[in-house]
Amino acid sequence: MIEKVRKRLLTRMFLLMAVCFSLPLANADAVSEAINAEHPKTYTVVKGDTLWDISARFLSKPWLWPEIWQINLQIENPHLIYPGDTISLVYVDGQPRLRLQRGLAGRTLKLKPAGTKSIRPEIREVPLELAIPTLRLDQIAGFLVQNRVVEPRVLEAAPYVVQGEAERLVLGAGDRLYVRGVLQDNEAYSLVRRGPRYVDPQTGEVLGREATYIGLGRAVAQALRVATLNIVSTREEVRIGDRVLPTEERRVQANFFPSAPDSAVAGELISVFSGVTQVGQYDVVVINRGAREGLDNGHVLAIYKKGAAVRDMIANEMIQLPSERAGLLMVFRAFEKLSYALVMNSDRPLAVGDEIRNP
Repeated sequence: MIEKVRKRLLTRMFLLMAVCFSLPLANADAVSEAINAEHPKTYTVVKGDTLWDISARFLSKPWLWPEIWQINLQIENPHLIYPGDTISLVYVDGQPRLRLQRGLAGRTLKLKPAGTKSIRPEIREVPLELAIPTLRLDQIAGFLVQNRVVEPRVLEAAPYVVQGEAERLVLGAGDRLYVRGVLQDNEAYSLVRRGPRYVDPQTGEVLGREATYIGLGRAVAQALRVATLNIVSTREEVRIGDRVLPTEERRVQANFFPSAPDSAVAGELISVFSGVTQVGQYDVVVINRGAREGLDNGHVLAIYKKGAAVRDMIANEMIQLPSERAGLLMVFRAFEKLSYALVMNSDRPLAVGDEIRNP
């Protein structure tokens, strides 16, 4: 209990310092200009809302949301927003600010453990509903918890499927298969397929290889260097040669805030999922910039349609036309050298090779 109180006090001290020592907005005029002319004075959050949707109600540039957020020290976790909360746009010293009034769903419900014999039982505080996500989770859920990017050598060295039970070549949930390699009995493993090998188009550096999630299995036996695996679930059929990796234990982060990167970022779209050649709104793409370039979940980047190469008929030489701004994307999973991102909007078809920059 003492440690819990101590952490809470430290959190409040940190928030108070952030307010007391924060500098004026770097570009107050730009923030004021980003306010939507027809913004609501107040908005009450409902189920199905996302943070991006709400930001866009108030701002023409939703990534400026953190710039005008007014921290309320009276609210536990003010960065989490729940259905029933009311958001208001006000002006403080001439600058726009967003304020939060907590609704019933975001308030904490105090629960005592039933039947406890402790003299001072712990109090557990939980919100009545989940906080709204930044993006619609049905668009990105599989990429948050299943697909991953690994170093190519990791997949090459991973155990692999050599045969199915009764010499079956295509396998599914409920089947048994045999794996060349050493697995721990009764441990869960991810079945993955070698996907695209990502290479930086500017430097030639290998950024990683896609480990496409196929299904989940559990090791049940090991004989020398051949393991037996029961398939628990599948997203598609398992084939000979598919790889076996330890399952990832990672917390899904869905309530990050949209914001601009802290440093300059310049890169390209290097791949698109869904088997399409033209990229549009709500497509998931891969960009050749990641955590080492300062990118994090929630960072928003502008997409520029790459200018065409044309011939200057007067000078009789090829020239490159300038790139033109064509949309926005948001990073939702940053790896070390690259990132998954969701295209939030686009006003023309995009393609692999188009540029990304700070918004």
